[in-house]
Amino acid sequence: MTRPSFPARAAAFGTALLSLSALAACASAPTPGTGSAAPAADASTYTWWDPYPQHDASSAWAERVDTCGKQAGVTIKRTAYDTTALTNQALLAGQEGNAPDVILLDNPAVSTLADAGMLATMDDFGLDTARFDKNLIAAGELDGKTYGIPIGANTLALYYNKKILDAAGVDPASIKDWATLGAALKKVKAAGKKPITFAAIGTEEGSFQFLPWFWGAGAKLTELDSPQAAEALSLWNSWVKDGLAPNSVLSNSQNTTWEEFLTGEFGFAENGTWQIDSAAKAGFPTGIVQIPAKDGGGAPTPTGGEFITVPVQKDTKRYTATKKIVECMTTPEGLVETGTTFAYYIPSTAEGQQAILAKEPSLKPWVEAVRSAKGRTSDNLGTKYPKISEALWTAVQKALSGSAAPADALKDAQAKAKQAVGG
Repeated sequence: MTRPSFPARAAAFGTALLSLSALAACASAPTPGTGSAAPAADASTYTWWDPYPQHDASSAWAERVDTCGKQAGVTIKRTAYDTTALTNQALLAGQEGNAPDVILLDNPAVSTLADAGMLATMDDFGLDTARFDKNLIAAGELDGKTYGIPIGANTLALYYNKKILDAAGVDPASIKDWATLGAALKKVKAAGKKPITFAAIGTEEGSFQFLPWFWGAGAKLTELDSPQAAEALSLWNSWVKDGLAPNSVLSNSQNTTWEEFLTGEFGFAENGTWQIDSAAKAGFPTGIVQIPAKDGGGAPTPTGGEFITVPVQKDTKRYTATKKIVECMTTPEGLVETGTTFAYYIPSTAEGQQAILAKEPSLKPWVEAVRSAKGRTSDNLGTKYPKISEALWTAVQKALSGSAAPADALKDAQAKAKQAVGG
């Protein structure tokens, strides 16, 4: 499609970017990093922005970035921001014409910046994206073009407290669908323990955690008021009404949900790959099962994680070294190194997944979950997703608080989403 110039669209997309401020794949929002926002004029220095201020200049991540610069024959000047600051700063930099050479973006933001005309396509560099899992790279696609490459992915599953499940007579392997999960939750409650906790907060994190159940029922983000969507919301609603999930889910972020689970009082908690190390250090044995679809099998779960993207540059000669940097970051070995650095990102290629499993066999359930995962902006939703997501999390809040029946809440959500995205 024909797009207006970037400055003309910047104000409109600022609002869209702000709605991505609490993106759910991130376990926390660290303090913004420091550094110059403008690219250096030196042709041998390349600017790099990422959302990892928790990894300082002495970290393994910073060393990895530097190494890829050296392999490309340049020096990389890295600046780290938290997710919100990064996306807003990127928008401003594009507006002012001083975008960095490389930006690592949380995947829902890719289509927003691409739609604004800020990002170059991977075809511009002759980069072959065929080796990347289609379900993962889809989050970086818009109107048939690919604007970034996933450096890895994280997603959701159900962690369980083995001690509680053993005492309640629940075999995790028996959980195959909603019916068998419901039976397990009732057994945990009968044993005097709290069955399950999750995050239904009225932010993107709430939508992120609801999507496996929404998609697992066969619902689509373009039809929030479908019977399948109502089934998914009714499931969560019944858990709260029946005491299988606490009322705190209404205000739970993913962090507070995890804190509840670590008390040792809950049988299950929905959470992500980023809690693997924490689960290993819990005061009780843990395990995970994939979130089941309504009628069996694993439900599609939303992908989290960053894409490596390349902003449009006036000096196209810079793209030669940029391509080498991107290639270095996305080799099978590079994807594994990134995956273990962030404990854990699952590599976005089959070869990388096999390599990380050779080092960490316990990641197999997470690899399987990522292989069936789905990007939030997939299906060419692009910049429509944040508006749809807000309508969805609002419906979840209404239903779980008892202010509206699930079907009515979703009917209102569909009307608001349709109005927000223009039809």
